Amino acid sequence: MFEEFENNDDRLVYTVTQISNEIKLILEDSYQAVWIQGEISNFKLYNSGHMYFSVKDANAQIKAVMFQNVNVGLKFALHDGMKVLVYGRVSSYPKSGDYQIIVNHMEQYGKGELYEAYEQLKKKLELEGLFDESVKKVIPDVVNRIGIVTSQEGAALHDILKVIDSLNANVEVLIYPVRVQGKKSEKEISQAIKFLNAHYKNLDVLLVGRGGGSIEDLWSFNTESVARAIFDSEIPVVSCVGHETDFTIADFVADMRAPTPSAAAEMILRKRSDIKVRLEILQDSLNSAVNLLLDDRTEKLDRLMSSRALLKPHLIYEDKISYVDEMDTRLLNNIRRLYGTKSEKLKDVMHKLDIVSPLSVLKRGFSVCFDSDNKIVKNSKIVNVGDNIRIKLALGSLNAEVKSHD
Repeated sequence: MFEEFENNDDRLVYTVTQISNEIKLILEDSYQAVWIQGEISNFKLYNSGHMYFSVKDANAQIKAVMFQNVNVGLKFALHDGMKVLVYGRVSSYPKSGDYQIIVNHMEQYGKGELYEAYEQLKKKLELEGLFDESVKKVIPDVVNRIGIVTSQEGAALHDILKVIDSLNANVEVLIYPVRVQGKKSEKEISQAIKFLNAHYKNLDVLLVGRGGGSIEDLWSFNTESVARAIFDSEIPVVSCVGHETDFTIADFVADMRAPTPSAAAEMILRKRSDIKVRLEILQDSLNSAVNLLLDDRTEKLDRLMSSRALLKPHLIYEDKISYVDEMDTRLLNNIRRLYGTKSEKLKDVMHKLDIVSPLSVLKRGFSVCFDSDNKIVKNSKIVNVGDNIRIKLALGSLNAEVKSHD
């Protein structure tokens, strides 16, 4: 099982492989069948169907694997925070030096303490209205200034900056580095949000989050102080914690939840990018419309410049004079015809009036007799003998005295 080397002090020396293999045999011989109670953490299901996770309590954890041929019979879905009883054998993985339990059977024991704390805080804040859609602030369509609260060394910051660069977004970025796990992280995250609200009110949005991890790694974003700092923020907050399947209290309180940090950057800048593209399209359309209008007006101007009105305006003037002369002649002719027609009608009326005129009657030898009051005498008995009368003839009149009457 091991090689013995000759040396001056007669030491027994193992190779790394030798000691690892020996530890593996010792563990498998000593713990061939054990029950372990604990809480699932950092659960992962691979495409092969094998499940890898950790079983932990408050002070320690052990890695575990449940192969596909065994876990296919599970009656429940595994997730971080679930309390379980696992049965299997303890072994080790020599290449990494880690020891683990190979699980042959699993029973659901109950919810883990962290999960219960998560549910209690979630219920409390939900009853207080911190999750209500009506209180969430609107993320601006055009974001120019971004505040980022995350670890300076973490992958989250790198992913966010990479997206900003890929979108060629000309934005200002203010990074407030904080711890994103551990005892001090909760305080640093909440203080960062408050500080940026107090001193950088011109920020359009805050990205608060980190990359993925176990429920313990993400726990700072499940704390009440961080949740209330997000809720009290006057700057809209986008929560971008973990992976797409990770949900934290911060996600529910934030004004927008992004499945990943890179998705958060794309979500807030995509509208800006879309608006930029639309503006560019509109600008191209406007330029095309203006050029088309200019071409049309230029063509019309060219036609006008080559028209007879501009090249030989006197021809138009001469034509108009001829037209006016023609209209003048036609007007005079129409007046003459109208005058002749009216004259004939007037003569005809005058003739008719002359026929019925009293003067015409007098011309035929008749006369009209007037008494002294210049009234027509129609009856001889209305005058007396000796009255003066006047007799109207066709030409002139006679004054006479009544000598007698019948």
